[in-house]
Amino acid sequence: MLVSAICAVLAVASSYVATAQALPERARTEALARRAAERLQALQREADRLASEERTVLGDLRKLEIERQLKSEELKRVDADAIRVQTDLDDTSARMTRLEDSSRAELPELQQRLVEIYKLGRARYLRLLLSTPDLRRLGQSTRTVAALAKLDRDRAASHAKTVADLKQERKALETRRTDLAALRVTAENAQVAVRRAAQARADLIRDIDKKRDLNAQLSSELQAAQQKLQATLRDLSAGAAPAEAVQLPLRPFRGALDWPIPGTVTRRFGRGSAANGIEIAAAEGADALAIHDGTVAFAGTFTGFGNLVIIDHGTQIFSLYGDLLDIVVKKGARIDRGQPVGSTGPIPSGSEGIYFELRVDGHPVDPLQWLKRR
Repeated sequence: MLVSAICAVLAVASSYVATAQALPERARTEALARRAAERLQALQREADRLASEERTVLGDLRKLEIERQLKSEELKRVDADAIRVQTDLDDTSARMTRLEDSSRAELPELQQRLVEIYKLGRARYLRLLLSTPDLRRLGQSTRTVAALAKLDRDRAASHAKTVADLKQERKALETRRTDLAALRVTAENAQVAVRRAAQARADLIRDIDKKRDLNAQLSSELQAAQQKLQATLRDLSAGAAPAEAVQLPLRPFRGALDWPIPGTVTRRFGRGSAANGIEIAAAEGADALAIHDGTVAFAGTFTGFGNLVIIDHGTQIFSLYGDLLDIVVKKGARIDRGQPVGSTGPIPSGSEGIYFELRVDGHPVDPLQWLKRR
């Protein structure tokens, strides 16, 4: 009986210990599940925003395509008008040439007739009297000479008016041709501008599609992690130990990661000695916090980085925290988001803070594109 009682007590004690150990693990798993759900909701909102933006851009693109077609038709119309004006100008120039050739051919005879009329006009009646044998025909001769003179004057006046009209018409056509050339340049520029705008909208559509594809991929990664978390919670509820610790992937949190310290960026990515990362200034002794869950891959002194902590976030993603005043984690330890890894100390820029670097697929990336905007 005593042995049975002792065994019962030990079983209860073991169960209590297992339950006590499971409580922190359950709380952590539930926190990860909530965080995954919140990020999934954020990604869904982003997907909805991208879909709405794509519909708007598609509408703009359709309007631009219609405008481009209108500008093309306008350019065709201007070209057709220019062809007609050039044809009219050529016809007018040809008519003027023919008229000028005819004028040059008729000019000697016209000049001679005008001279004769002028001479005749100075002593018209005396000459007519002397040259007319019959006085009864004097009136008829006078009227004939006057009619011929008027006819010649009318021909000269008509010729002069025709030349003037043709010159005016040619001048108007030249002006019209100049205006059409300006219109053509304007229409071409407008068409180019519309085409460029349409290309920019098309590029934006492709960019939105890429973002949507990436969003879907990140959502898929989070959903897979969420399923593992739910399985872990079921195991914990059943009293069984989870097969392995579940860790949220970092990629879905791009643009939503917490800052390692709430300081000011004093040196940006790609500049100076901190080319692969950034320097963040903060009060000396402030906690430097992990930006995401992971495992400590390195914790110690490293030449050029002072006291350095490297966290492995899985899938070839690492965060680096350099120039720390001290280190409070050990290599191999599992670390949660927001957990201190050390404290801030002097940095090369002369103030206090940390050096922070983020590497994705083995390559340094600009941390400001991954951290929350502020």
